[in-house]
Amino acid sequence: MSLPVISPEHARALVASGALLVDIRDADEYAFEHIDGARHIPFDRLQADSAAALRGKTVIFYCLSGLRTSRCGQELAACAAGCEQAFILEGGLQDWRAQRLPTQRAARAVLPLMRQVQIAAGTMILLGVLLGAQIHPAFYALSAFVGAGLVFAGITGFCGLAALLAKMPWNRPLQN
Repeated sequence: MSLPVISPEHARALVASGALLVDIRDADEYAFEHIDGARHIPFDRLQADSAAALRGKTVIFYCLSGLRTSRCGQELAACAAGCEQAFILEGGLQDWRAQRLPTQRAARAVLPLMRQVQIAAGTMILLGVLLGAQIHPAFYALSAFVGAGLVFAGITGFCGLAALLAKMPWNRPLQN
């Protein structure tokens, strides 16, 4: 059984009457932008964290586009077993923002890490193909190397490019 989906307007009315918004995205995504007043509980920690915190409350789960929450609907329903009511926000943060409802965005907006990985990997693959076609076929090895790295990351769960990008100055917290 999956949770019912509600519109941003309906969600806003429920929040005004005490419902709790729960952002299930990763920490870097939440830090980049989230719905004003939402609580952050990443999906992979939701079962362990949710039992006491959500019990007896009306809860609205959301992600960026609604796709992740829809895909995880059965798991979210299980996590919400002790809730008074539980819903999934239709269209996620994107539809909430499209309705001009309040969000909080980081003062120093840095793209989420996985988007940085996608941009870097895509750029290196494209560069390898273009250089291989225009300059020398040996440049195709760059595309092959990045592709192999993505396969390795998918199999093992470790992404060397993500680890490298996480250490870049723009991804470090500001020092006071």
